[in-house]
Amino acid sequence: MIVQLIDFLRDRLTTVIRLCYVGLALLVAWDIIFVDKEHFAHTAPEHLPFFWAIFGFAACVLIILLSKWFGHVHWFGGKFTIMAPEDYYDK
Repeated sequence: MIVQLIDFLRDRLTTVIRLCYVGLALLVAWDIIFVDKEHFAHTAPEHLPFFWAIFGFAACVLIILLSKWFGHVHWFGGKFTIMAPEDYYDK
C-alpha cells in the first residue's frame, strides 16, 4: 500500500512540489497576518519578520559545520580522531 502511494506521488511530482510551495506560502501568510509578535517578543530582532526562521536555519548550518570540523580534528597529536582516515584498515 505504501509503495503504491509513493508511486502515485512520484508520477505527479510537479503537482506535489507545487502543493508544498502553496502550503509553505499559506504558513508564511498565517504567520504574518495572525501571529501577534508584539506581546511575545523580548528583544528588538524578534520583531523582524522571519527572525526565528533565519535564526534556526543559521543555527542548523552552524551545527553541521562545527560537527564536520569536530569530526576531522586530530586530538592528542593525531592519536585520537572521531573520523578514521580512509586507509585506516589497510595499515
